[in-house]
Amino acid sequence: MRAHRLLIGLAGLMGAAGVALAAASAHGADASRLASASAMLLFHASAILATIALLTRGLLHGGIGLVATFGFAIGAALFAGDLTLRQYAGHALFPMAAPTGGMVMIASWLAVTLAAVAAKR
Repeated sequence: MRAHRLLIGLAGLMGAAGVALAAASAHGADASRLASASAMLLFHASAILATIALLTRGLLHGGIGLVATFGFAIGAALFAGDLTLRQYAGHALFPMAAPTGGMVMIASWLAVTLAAVAAKR
C-alpha cells in the first residue's frame, strides 16, 4: 500500500533526524531541547514501523490505525521541529507548535488503542 510505504519512508527520515539531533545534543552547549526532540523522533519512528506491521497483519482497524500512524509522524514533526527551531533560530515554529504536536501524539496513541479494540476478530 502506497500510504504504508510513505510512512515507512517518513519513519526512516525521522530516525535519521533523531540520531543527528542526539549527536548535536551531546556536543552542543545548552542543547537539552535537542535531546527531547531526538527522543520524540526516535520513539515515534519506531511506533510508526510497529503500527504499520500491526496493520499489515490485520491486528488493527485499518482506517483508525492509519490515522494514528500519520498522527505519530505529524505530531513528532511539530514537536521536534519547534524545539529544533527554538534551539537554532531562537523562535518557535508557530505559537503552541510543540504542545500541539504533543497532543497529536497522545491522541495517536489513544487511536492505536481504539484501532486494536475495533479490529475485526
